[in-house]
Amino acid sequence: MAVSTKRLARGAAANDLVHSATEGMPGPNPFVGLRPCDVVATARHIGAQAWRQPALIVEQEAALIRDLIAALSGDAPGAPQGDKRFADVAWRDNALYRMTMQGYVAWRDALSGFVDRSALDPKSKERAQFVMSLFTDAMSPTNTLLGNPAALKKAVDSGGASLIGGLKNAVTDMVKNQGMPAQVDRTAFEVGKNLGTSKGAVVFRNEVLELIQYAPATANVHSRPQLIVPPQINKFYVFDLSPGKSIVEHLLKSEFQVFVVSWRDPTAAQSDWDLDTYVTALLQAIAAVRDITGSDDVNLHGACSGAMTISALLGLLASRGDKSVHAATLMVAVLDNTADSQLGLFATPEAIAAAKHASTSRGVLAGEEMGRVFAWLRPNDLVWNYWVNNYLMGNTPPAFDILYWNNDTTRLPAKLHGQLLDIFTDNLFTKPGALSVLGTQIDLNDVACDKYVVAGITDHITPWKGVYDTVRLFGGKTRFVLSSSGHIQSLINPPGNSKAKFYLNPELSASADAWLDAAVPTTDSWWNDWSVWLAARSGKRRAAPAALGNERHPSLAAAPGTYVLQD
Repeated sequence: MAVSTKRLARGAAANDLVHSATEGMPGPNPFVGLRPCDVVATARHIGAQAWRQPALIVEQEAALIRDLIAALSGDAPGAPQGDKRFADVAWRDNALYRMTMQGYVAWRDALSGFVDRSALDPKSKERAQFVMSLFTDAMSPTNTLLGNPAALKKAVDSGGASLIGGLKNAVTDMVKNQGMPAQVDRTAFEVGKNLGTSKGAVVFRNEVLELIQYAPATANVHSRPQLIVPPQINKFYVFDLSPGKSIVEHLLKSEFQVFVVSWRDPTAAQSDWDLDTYVTALLQAIAAVRDITGSDDVNLHGACSGAMTISALLGLLASRGDKSVHAATLMVAVLDNTADSQLGLFATPEAIAAAKHASTSRGVLAGEEMGRVFAWLRPNDLVWNYWVNNYLMGNTPPAFDILYWNNDTTRLPAKLHGQLLDIFTDNLFTKPGALSVLGTQIDLNDVACDKYVVAGITDHITPWKGVYDTVRLFGGKTRFVLSSSGHIQSLINPPGNSKAKFYLNPELSASADAWLDAAVPTTDSWWNDWSVWLAARSGKRRAAPAALGNERHPSLAAAPGTYVLQD
């Protein structure tokens, strides 16, 4: 029984680790970067405020002393609500640990209070709070062996074996992960073996993408096909993650014909690939899908930067009067960047210029570099959690499919990276005619096809209010759906989860808050709602095709194809 209890406890800890990571993971998005010089400059601003406001320093020190006295006398509040770092019972039952925790919280709050009451402008204050949190999070007692009761207990119970395991993990990460704590056990997964396993074939290939057609799962299928466009900075199999978590599998079982784009991972030799390159490749893929299925048009779906790409494509088609896309879905994507997000916190002109120069000099933006930056945007979830798990506890990183996918990064061509930064900083999608695609100025208000837009209410990367503002850029009819999860968990949201919930309001109010106030919550996955919406826009049912591809587009390779396996 004791062994079973320990296993359950280890399983619960691993699940907590995974949940924190998936809620905090960046997902695929263009980014400006987090330069050490910007962090240092912000720290200097904090120091300057301390020099200029000595009275405020005295006030915060007095408040800190009062809180420390309360901690020593036992009158201080308990662990901060929702802070899993202090979930162990020792932080409540052991007087020394309890006082340590309360002293740490008092010190952290005093520093935060000083920044909040300083004379910094609101934007500088937000940067300062972020930099201060980097420091205070790093100094948490839970990041040390003696200050972490669970790690200390495990070291004693295992006779030091957990410390040896932690040392091995640290050495491995220094050699193989550039000193960052590994988030996932990479040995547990292989694309095509236990990830991306839906049956299908590559039926079209160009220099930029492979087009995968999936084998039907039902006797009849809707006549209009679905084409899914993934983000360029991650691999496509997030849409075919594993059985039970696969959007592809869900659509196939719902009688849809499913095609997915698999982007090629560019090298410095493809540094000149830009938005026009990707839109041209998609136009060729759409033509292949139409030829294979005999359909006059397709339904197009994209996530994150993939949704940005299809938005540019939709604007181009609208300007041409081209009706080859019947309906479209945009998942966790922001085209209107007026809403604040962590991505824009340090998006100064100097930082943007430096980001462009860095990718231009190398020819690509490396996905690993981007992952490290995002990890430090949410260090408790994406750094210190794993520091404790891997090094202090001596545990193997969790074997979790979403984390494996998130760490299986790709590169972004320098030219496209620069364009995405321009789109982000100048808010080009919101300005009619400001963005040019294949020589044509586009206006999203001309896009009249039906659209389904999904956002995540706890998404820190593409804030849901920014996604909502995006909805209002388009013409035509749009159904906006708000999931109760974060960035990736909103995307991978299979039916059957009793905690899943989404909000619906058919009226697009003038503001996001007004929309939410009138929205109706539904306990379910948005996938089911989406399937019903798609079915009404996917034509009549007909007999499923007996083979994949056709004479002009024969099978070139079995799914998941070859591009996804390239390093």
